[in-house]
Parts: sequence; C-alpha cells; structure tokens
Amino acid sequence: MLPESSLRELKAFAARLADVAGEVIREAHARVETEVETKSDGTPVTLADKEAEWRMRELIAREHPSHGVLGEEFGEDRPSAEFCWVLDPIDGTRSFLSRVPLYVTLVGLRHQGRPVLGLIDQPVLRERVIGDNRTCELNGRPVRAAEAALRDAVVVSTDLDNVRRLHKDVRWSRLADSVSHVRTWGDGYGHLMVAAGRAHVMADPVMNPWDLVPVLPVLRGAGAVVTDWNGGDPLATGHVIAAAPKLHAAVMAALRN
Repeated sequence: MLPESSLRELKAFAARLADVAGEVIREAHARVETEVETKSDGTPVTLADKEAEWRMRELIAREHPSHGVLGEEFGEDRPSAEFCWVLDPIDGTRSFLSRVPLYVTLVGLRHQGRPVLGLIDQPVLRERVIGDNRTCELNGRPVRAAEAALRDAVVVSTDLDNVRRLHKDVRWSRLADSVSHVRTWGDGYGHLMVAAGRAHVMADPVMNPWDLVPVLPVLRGAGAVVTDWNGGDPLATGHVIAAAPKLHAAVMAALRN
C-alpha cells in the first residue's frame, strides 16, 4: 500500500493530467465540425483524442520520467515500470462526435501492476471523481455507491447490442424486467454515475485496459463490488458488473441463476 503522502501527490498529478486534457477537449467540443479518422478496429478517433493524450504523455515524461504509460491512442511505453499511467483521453468518442457530454477522460495508475488510483473527468460538465480503492470523491465531496432493492435499481450500460452479442449466456432480459429501468448512459460516465450514487448498476460488457484500470479504484473506493459478468476478476476478462454489495448479489442472481 502506498503511503498517504505519496497517494495525495499522485492524486494531484492525476488531476493535472485531466486538466491538460480538458483544455483540449473543451475547445474541440465548442467547434462546429470535428476531424475524424477510423482506426484499424473500425472505431472513430478524433484529433482531440490524440492531442489530449499527447499532452498528458508530455506532462508525465517531464515530471515523472521513470513512470510508464499505456494509452489508447499511442500504445505503451515501459508498461512494466513500477508506476504506469493508463490513459483514455476521450472515452465515448461517439458521444463526443455528437457533443453529448457523457464522454469522459480516464486516468488510471498502476503500482507494481495493481490499479491504485483512478480518475473519471467530464470536462464540459466539470464533474470529476477520483478514487483510490478506499475512498472516492466527486469534486472534492465524498461519495458512495447507493444500495437499492433490485426492483428500484437504475441500470446503465453503453451499448445493449454488445450485451446481447457478447454475453449470450446471461439472462439480460430477466434483469431488465426486474429493475426500475435501463438506460444507455454508458462509457466511463456510467461508472461515474454509479460511484456518485446517481445510478445503481453499471453493466459494461466489453472494456480495454485503458477503460478498466481507471474505473476500478473509483468504484471500489465508492464501496461498490466490481466483478466480471461471471463473478470473477474483471482485469482477467475485460467486462464489469458494478454495484453496491447487496444489490450486486441480486444482479448476479438475476443474470446467472
């Protein structure tokens, strides 16, 4: 476990990374048009994605040259270093393209391979959660994942087509029929909503390391149980069910039993 003084300094640095990314993203959000490219996997990427990540990488190289980096747009640099920053400059690029402010910047930190710090930032709404597996704050205020009866729960996910396509073995319709409602307030913003107690369950059917590493310390710091869709380690499989403890058990029972 990192000393509290070191953790405070690293949290402050994570906030600075989000600040430099936010400057790029807010300016791009205000433009009428966006230059878009298509990556090899068929997903879109904008110049704002690239510039925001590059600015974060420059700051890391200048102030923490011994640290590694893993980012969505520019890959990895010494990912096995003792400290490795994990960056997704715009998580939810399709939302960004439509100027729907449910996209976020994700900043995570691994120490000796373990996620120890995470930050989720919505730069237009000026909402930022930061967590360290033990605590979680939204704009400096402590927040917790909210317990609820299954029938009263709000479930959020990014793309229900991915749920049906990638998790054919679960009883998704049974879960959806058992809760208050399901909404696609997804990507990293859905994880922010669960950590802040605004929504109750985040069901993320597919995640890359740059999506996953930053959100785990946030959710766990807010008191949520975070597993994959089988109840196992999300880092091993790349998908997440996150909710407060009693509700998480009820969700898993609805999905699997």
